[in-house]
Amino acid sequence: MMAPMAPSPEGAGRGTVMADKKNIHTVPTQDGWANRREGGKRASSTHDTKAEAQAAGRAAAKKDGVEHLIHKKDGTIGDRNSYGNDPHPPKG
Repeated sequence: MMAPMAPSPEGAGRGTVMADKKNIHTVPTQDGWANRREGGKRASSTHDTKAEAQAAGRAAAKKDGVEHLIHKKDGTIGDRNSYGNDPHPPKG
C-alpha cells in the first residue's frame, strides 16, 4: 500500500490522493426515477423515465469508473454494471 503524497506547494490539491468515488444507484421515486451516489440522501439527478435515469447514471458511472446499480420499481436491484476496478479474470 502506498502512502499519500504530501501536497505540492505550487497548487492546492496537487499531489494528493483523491477519495474513492461512490457507486451510482438508479432508483424509483414518487415522481419518477433518480440517480443517487451510494450512501447519499439527495438525488444527483432526477428523470421522468427509467430509461432517461439509466442513461444519465451509466454516463456518470463510466466517467467516474464506478459501478452502476439499477433498481426495479419495487426497489430491489435488477441489474448492475461495472465501469472500473474489475478483477481480471473475473471471480467465479
